[in-house]
Amino acid sequence: MPSRKSENTIFLTQEETERIQNTIQDRLKKCSELVGHAREPRIPKDAISQATGAALMADMGSVSGPTQEGTLPSFAVGQPYPPCTVSLQDLQPISLADLKMDTHHRGRRLAVKRASPVVTLASRSWTMVQNDDGDEVERLEVCLHKSRFGEDVLESASAFVIKEPYFTLTDQGEATLRIDHPSDLILCRDDIPSSNTAPTNGVNGHAENTAAENIARTCKDKGNAALKKHDIPLTHAHYTQGLKVASEERVSDTNPDLVRDISRNRALVNLLLNQLDEAEADAKASLTGRDDQRSKELDGKAYSRAGSAAYNLGKYQAAQGFFEEQLKLMPGDKEATIYLRKIALRLREQETGVYDLKKIKSGLSRARPRVDAASFISNTEVKDSPDRGRGLFATRDIPIGGTIMYEKAFCVVWGHESEALTAVTYDVRDEKIRISPVGLSAAIVQKLLNNPSQIERVMDLYGDYQGTGKDVVRTEDGPIVDTFRIHDIMSRNAFGPGSQYGEEAANKASTGLWIWAAYINHSCIANAKKEYIGDLMVVRATRPIAAGEEIFHSYDESGDYDARQKALMTTWGFECKCALCAAEKLDDPAVRKKRQELARDADAFVAREPWADAKRLTIMKAQRLARALDDTYEGRPQYQGVPHVMAEKIHEWLAKASPRK
Repeated sequence: MPSRKSENTIFLTQEETERIQNTIQDRLKKCSELVGHAREPRIPKDAISQATGAALMADMGSVSGPTQEGTLPSFAVGQPYPPCTVSLQDLQPISLADLKMDTHHRGRRLAVKRASPVVTLASRSWTMVQNDDGDEVERLEVCLHKSRFGEDVLESASAFVIKEPYFTLTDQGEATLRIDHPSDLILCRDDIPSSNTAPTNGVNGHAENTAAENIARTCKDKGNAALKKHDIPLTHAHYTQGLKVASEERVSDTNPDLVRDISRNRALVNLLLNQLDEAEADAKASLTGRDDQRSKELDGKAYSRAGSAAYNLGKYQAAQGFFEEQLKLMPGDKEATIYLRKIALRLREQETGVYDLKKIKSGLSRARPRVDAASFISNTEVKDSPDRGRGLFATRDIPIGGTIMYEKAFCVVWGHESEALTAVTYDVRDEKIRISPVGLSAAIVQKLLNNPSQIERVMDLYGDYQGTGKDVVRTEDGPIVDTFRIHDIMSRNAFGPGSQYGEEAANKASTGLWIWAAYINHSCIANAKKEYIGDLMVVRATRPIAAGEEIFHSYDESGDYDARQKALMTTWGFECKCALCAAEKLDDPAVRKKRQELARDADAFVAREPWADAKRLTIMKAQRLARALDDTYEGRPQYQGVPHVMAEKIHEWLAKASPRK
């Protein structure tokens, strides 16, 4: 178990580090030896009994490892494989008995039924599944991305179809079907009827239409009933199945209003599930365009739902158009009027960078940690940066202290929220152990699955693993998100907004992804500094920035050269070669050590001694510290034109200090 050196530091002992490394390396070795070997059958009764006992222990909190209080889950990264990009109907069936060890069964699909309770752990869930006859049983595990709409995916259905099943070993050496990409697991709910139940043999067209229409109506009614019980995912499933039937040509031609009614209802459900792309599309599909009063009321609802979806997607001009159309049909509607006022504020923020920060701050709390604000990024543009890939550049002159950008986070997980999860990861690519906010990775994947229109924006960011690239992939079964690519993007681009809503520890750190700010490159001699107001990042210039100049901020502000370089390499994977690092690299290690010691003394002095009305003796002490620090730079030609970074705080204190009178 990782121990904590302090509330905000996770410390792994040498023994813990070696245990994690050995566990993962042993698994990799075993897997390489077993590739293509035939699966060994399990004894169904024993396997189900084992899973039932493990589920009971997990529910009681008695499972050692990830579920134990105070521990962190650990797992390997850097073994990516692509998600299945083939529709379910184009895959060929395979049986449990035909599985091969450590094999991705490409082009195949596996249908199974749940045979035991689900064992729910911090970073994964597993259960036993069986074939139709019940004579073959195997373990099924979902790693990290195990929840959908707040419900464990293995508990939400009784049967599953696995696309291109991956059969491998757990870290404990147990055979398992492993799911890393949510789109590779298709849920089959008993309470959702099949769409292929309309009679087709010897029945005339009218009867066929009537039967199909009845199925669609039944789905709609069941959806309405589930909505009354607040089972939102089940409501969505019923409406979706109803739309499949109602949208068939034989039904939609004879009763187009049935499609519109179900679409309108599903638009509301999609808003509740934060599936905003589908909510907007459903709302627009439900419009009648008729002039009778009832149709106007229904279309007003549709415009309202489309507007809400567009607003929450940050599409403010589109949202404005929808709510204006709603007001034409429903004059004086209070909700539409309120939304239009908010949209006017968002458009002003987006276009001018003018924000009412006082009001924004006053509306934030632990219960409401996210701001309602637009992003202002027009002062910047993304361009190629020499030796750095891409970077963010100023499009106009920005004075010192001036605003470079405001950005609303794409996704944030706060330390006090249930989604927060930190794990120890061992990257097999560089054999490094890192502490990773994997809860953020899971949250990003869920948001992208909910809103596929956002996939390309996120996939455009830098990551070590390219996968299938940034192309948006979707099959008839739904959107596809490469979770391995998301993990690497998150690892290289996430920021920590700090503890704004109470105490948090390193194993529950707040982290988020700001897509535009992720293009800002690092320099130890930064010209920009970021701060946070809730999940709104504010980036300001720390010195004048000319139009066309690249914007830099510091990823790691440690004054110690060695510590800084190690942190940058471990977390972001690069060696900094800025002017300051190039100069410090030439220093004798003894000089760097002395400078570091003096800097610690100076920083402690600044933290301890207020500059206002400082005594003359206190100022003299500060002057001695500043001179001693400056002496570690002076006489060394590599520092010509390079700021004395570690002496800046004490010089700032002296600049503001004044002796008592």
